[in-house]
Amino acid sequence: FRTSGEKLLARSSNMNIDILLVRDDDIPSLVSKGVADLGIVGENVLAEQTATNTQLKAHTILSLGFSKCSLAFAKPSSSKMKNLSNKAIATSYPGLVKKYLKQNNIKAEIIKINGSVELTPYIGIADCICDLVSSGATLEANNLIEFKTLMTSEAVLIANERRKNIQEPKVLSLVKRFEGVINAAESKYVMLNAEEKSINRICKLLPGADSPTIIPLQEKGKVAIHALCTEPVFWETMENLKISGASSILVMPVEKILY
Repeated sequence: FRTSGEKLLARSSNMNIDILLVRDDDIPSLVSKGVADLGIVGENVLAEQTATNTQLKAHTILSLGFSKCSLAFAKPSSSKMKNLSNKAIATSYPGLVKKYLKQNNIKAEIIKINGSVELTPYIGIADCICDLVSSGATLEANNLIEFKTLMTSEAVLIANERRKNIQEPKVLSLVKRFEGVINAAESKYVMLNAEEKSINRICKLLPGADSPTIIPLQEKGKVAIHALCTEPVFWETMENLKISGASSILVMPVEKILY
């Protein structure tokens, strides 16, 4: 990609595509209005804007598998509160919290906060919070404990009404490339040598392998086994392969997969 001087626009040199680099909060609206055909944004952002804007027309067409987190309610570790009823809830996601409260017939006060939500229980603004949780380190640092998950979230590819048909050639081409990278993320290409009598035993140990390639070696009775493993290959797997008769075990990362 080639970027402009301001680095807010990147142009592809080998595909008819431009990338706009904008704030995540702006992405659903830009896609909905047709300024952009597709967008990459967190599910939490899309869900919040969908909950507060009935005119928003943006659809998820592919989950991307990164930036995973959850939107959860949390309270001070010293708090004895057992539910949200009649409580004050500080959050940057008032639309989703309002929707949750309505669905569960809970009466509570929603206090919209744009930043530092985790501080509000300690300065008397709120009884609890509803905020994004990833590792939980921020909650722990602020003596907060999670007690209810509202939704899980990850990065998603979204499209507007005009491009929501995933079978459209331009969309399909891009989706296939995304899927190629996603499928390769935890895949490994495994190569090893073994005796012919060990083939079946070894192939059963290869995680997620689909029809490994068996290649005869110059030494009689020996073969090379090549396999694309679509599940993680751990040290335990390699040790078990070794015990089962494999040698010269090589595990390589995979950059892209196109099925």
